[in-house]
Amino acid sequence: MTAVPPGLVVVDKPGGMTSHDVVGRCRRLFGTRKVGHAGTLDPMATGVLVVGVERATKILGLLTATAKSYSATIRLGEATTTEDAEGELVQRVSAVAVTNDHIAAAVAALRGDIEQVPSAVSAIKVDGKRAYRMVREGEMPELSPRPVRIDRFEVLAVHRDRPNEVVDVDVEVDCSSGTYIRALARDVGGALGVGGHLTVLRRTRVGDFGLEHARTLEQLAEAPELSYSLDEACLRAFPRRDLTAAEAIDAGHGRPLTPAGIPGVYAAAAPDGTVMALLQDAGAKTKSVVVIRPATL
Repeated sequence: MTAVPPGLVVVDKPGGMTSHDVVGRCRRLFGTRKVGHAGTLDPMATGVLVVGVERATKILGLLTATAKSYSATIRLGEATTTEDAEGELVQRVSAVAVTNDHIAAAVAALRGDIEQVPSAVSAIKVDGKRAYRMVREGEMPELSPRPVRIDRFEVLAVHRDRPNEVVDVDVEVDCSSGTYIRALARDVGGALGVGGHLTVLRRTRVGDFGLEHARTLEQLAEAPELSYSLDEACLRAFPRRDLTAAEAIDAGHGRPLTPAGIPGVYAAAAPDGTVMALLQDAGAKTKSVVVIRPATL
């Protein structure tokens, strides 16, 4: 069997599947066990799931930490145990009196650098137990606020023609890694005094990888191809540093180089354009974050 080349697949995840389900499907399609994903999507959520194949799994942790974008629908007037449509209804309050100006003000208050209490059904551990497991067992975990950044939180439309006196609000969000969109829905509803939860969540972007590059599982089943080779993925996701031939050899051995003056992680490319390593300046020299092409390869 032909060896599978390393790279990324940008999948448009369907609703009703876990992110692990998508990884399992890609393992079968690409014929390798070395598959992982960057940034979990809940089963109800759809959209961009970046999947790494073979050695590209080594860069997934770095991609997980990048900014993300979402489109979502917040239902005002109903709160659920999971802060999304999959949970049990725990509160219903008429949202008829909530005006568009009220909604705009509640949304605006959550822009910028904020302290967000994570969703109760997150994977965060409390006293050694996952928060979502505690919720399933009837406990209510106490989660501490965490700093996140909301660069954009925009109301696109407000729908008042829904039953049960609820109001649906279509929004778009650009945010830092670690932001819970369910928690934004919860907090908007809480600020308005009527409760809120997510009914729709679609991730539109992870870093530089967006829906315009995504393929459905059906499309991949017909033609299981990478969206980006490992080189292309590194050069798309990180700034580029061009190396000399001698520096490329050193990078492949994990040896430090002179610093480049590039902030954060960057892709160090050999003269032929292949990426040797992801590096980061550390004082008077570089440190290897990931050696993409080790000398032993």
